[in-house]
Amino acid sequence: MFRLLSKLILVLAGWKVIGKEYKDIKRCIVVMAPHTSNWDFVLGRLGYASLGMEVHFLMKKESFKFPLGYLIKVIGGIPVDRKHSTNVISIITDMFRTKEHLILTITPEATRSLNHNWKRGFYYIALQSDIPLLLGYLDFSKKEAGLGCVVIPTGNYEQDMVKIEAFYKTKTALYPEKFNLSPVNRQKN
Repeated sequence: MFRLLSKLILVLAGWKVIGKEYKDIKRCIVVMAPHTSNWDFVLGRLGYASLGMEVHFLMKKESFKFPLGYLIKVIGGIPVDRKHSTNVISIITDMFRTKEHLILTITPEATRSLNHNWKRGFYYIALQSDIPLLLGYLDFSKKEAGLGCVVIPTGNYEQDMVKIEAFYKTKTALYPEKFNLSPVNRQKN
């Protein structure tokens, strides 16, 4: 029921979901970009629901207060303490090692504001967990949401990011001035 309702809402809003459904992938990180608006979350959740995908996402722990916190957990939220986030990569890696089915969405920009330096955690979680990166997107210029290509981390971050950047260069954020992919600006996080 929720799948059909999600499809209907997207159609009425003029959006379409593009790409494969990747039903054979049981464990992966969905890299979601661009991320410049709260609408990204709403449209992304509707897109996933329209594909019948059960996904999880990281969110700051402050968002999990009663009563909204319960709903956030039900729809897949995993709280992260950003003030003490030194071991988030190992915690999430352990989750992937112990779960047979886990699809985790991560926005490497880590903020809706302009960020010249994507966080690298998504990459190292995938590498250490031996899982693929699935490139998800919202393109506001075309009103398309979807899942694009799969990237298997090789351990060469710079080389793999060239592929990832090439994919996202054709996607338009709701606020394009807040989306940055320039490899010149990437630094270690």
